[in-house]
Amino acid sequence: MAKSQSEGNSQQESFGTAKVYINNAQSILNKATGFIDYYDFTLNPYRGCQYGCSYCYAAAFSPNSKMRQDWGNWVIIKKNAVEILEKELQKWQNKNPDKPASIYMSSVTDPYQPIESKQMLTRSLLETMVKYQPILVIQTRSPLIAKDVDILQQFQRLRINMSIPTGSEQVRKDFEPRTPSISARLKAIETLRYSIPYQKDRDIRFSVTITPLLPTFPEHQIEFIRKLEIVDRVVIQEFHATQTRSLVAGTRQEAETIKQKYSWWYDNERVNYLKFKENLVSLLSDIEIKEGKEGFGFE
Repeated sequence: MAKSQSEGNSQQESFGTAKVYINNAQSILNKATGFIDYYDFTLNPYRGCQYGCSYCYAAAFSPNSKMRQDWGNWVIIKKNAVEILEKELQKWQNKNPDKPASIYMSSVTDPYQPIESKQMLTRSLLETMVKYQPILVIQTRSPLIAKDVDILQQFQRLRINMSIPTGSEQVRKDFEPRTPSISARLKAIETLRYSIPYQKDRDIRFSVTITPLLPTFPEHQIEFIRKLEIVDRVVIQEFHATQTRSLVAGTRQEAETIKQKYSWWYDNERVNYLKFKENLVSLLSDIEIKEGKEGFGFE
């Protein structure tokens, strides 16, 4: 195998447009901090993300500046993730026999990005986790998650967050052109919602995270919001502040450039944000509407 210039990872054949690397991780459960410090751990099956969304703060945590600039065109597979996870969950259980670990999957990648269809690494991790029954939140923008319903329904405490930052397809194509369509994501979360039967001893919840809130054309807003009635929570959040330092999470310049196309929204961003929130509250009266960090907890 040829060695890459990415921290000595072994490079494999490409998957789609992305270069694929293999790496043995030192750990798979990392202490959750900052925005998601509600949890004990974050779990990222992969490093990097093929979706390469223009605004994604996770690009800041690329191995080096070159890979940061090439965000979306590479992914690192944590080859030993399942083995490490088993050891770490067993260690937690030994120390905390009466307290399940709480895990946020994932904070800096999408666990269901396209390569998951081939690697099924996230699925293997779920199969390990279900034996230990952690409190688990899965964050994704991919309909691939629906294929794992057989495992997901075995969890006792689970929240699935589907990321849908806009209700307008043109906006999606501008800001995140490699991602699945809005309709595909809505169909996936609906499929999961109605495929997992209610049980008294199980607490499985569903959210749509509109984070960051991207423009939605006025003529699309009402129809889009009404389609969110299938979940129990909707989360909204504005853009991160822009950062120019290479290893600080923030809105990337790529997204700032695209925002200029939508001056009709961003020239009055706060007003449009509040109007959108008002529509959410009025149209989804039986659904939790939460903002920012508050919306990313399990409860």
